[in-house]
Amino acid sequence: MSEIKKQGIDLELDPETAQGHYANLAVISHSPTEFVIDFAAIMPGVPKARVKSRIVLAPEHAKRVLLSLQDNVTRYESTFGRIDVHGKHTSPEDGLTLGFAPGEA
Repeated sequence: MSEIKKQGIDLELDPETAQGHYANLAVISHSPTEFVIDFAAIMPGVPKARVKSRIVLAPEHAKRVLLSLQDNVTRYESTFGRIDVHGKHTSPEDGLTLGFAPGEA
């Protein structure tokens, strides 16, 4: 197992987890006490997608993930340029989905 040190926390990462899972679809749902994010990969012409990973977060941690992603996207774009989002919705205000869909738990 490899170990990752970040902000004073030792994280263990076993080889299988280090491989990760490709996802081009995420379904986000919530209840009063938790957020659930299901990550899946859907292939063209195949009407079914299998969830590869499910993350369950407390609302406070979901907000931290949101803020961290916003910060990382900003830093990414300052280095590599703007990320263009193609599809019906083009901004969070319009309900950005592009395979990442909101739902209810």
